[in-house]
Amino acid sequence: MKRAILTIVGTVAGLVLLLSFKTHSAPSTASAGATLGTGSGTDSGGAAPAPSDSSGASAGTGSGTKTGGGSGRTSKSTTRTVTGSTIDTRWGPVQVQVTLKDGKITKVQALQLPSGNRRDLEINNFAVPQLYQETLSAQSAQIDAVSGATYTSQGYIQSLQSALDKAGK
Repeated sequence: MKRAILTIVGTVAGLVLLLSFKTHSAPSTASAGATLGTGSGTDSGGAAPAPSDSSGASAGTGSGTKTGGGSGRTSKSTTRTVTGSTIDTRWGPVQVQVTLKDGKITKVQALQLPSGNRRDLEINNFAVPQLYQETLSAQSAQIDAVSGATYTSQGYIQSLQSALDKAGK
């Protein structure tokens, strides 16, 4: 008799737990709009700036500045902004935009990040500043993924690599 009662109680408890399970909501395609220059780990929550080229291809800003001394020598400094491919991850799209000055990565901006729920935003606020610093240090897409943000890290790295490929770096 005691076994029957324990079995029934266990079955009811398992059924209650199963029915109260909440699944992850569908990923949103909204842009996160996080500019990653500060490393503060906060998200402005605003809309992302529109890329200057609607096709998503590289958008070279080619601002040439001439600097010269008394020797008559001039050098050309160029700044390019290139948008990487949108990478669809399990939790939502990831897309980055890279600014290069004289072939050196000076800024990385996340145009799209997963933002389907509050946990996505927590992960983004934790992982993206780390990915940004790694990118500036490595000057390439050969960076480590952030533990606990594997899908976001992989999307970030793939989008970064596509932007660098477009820039010819």
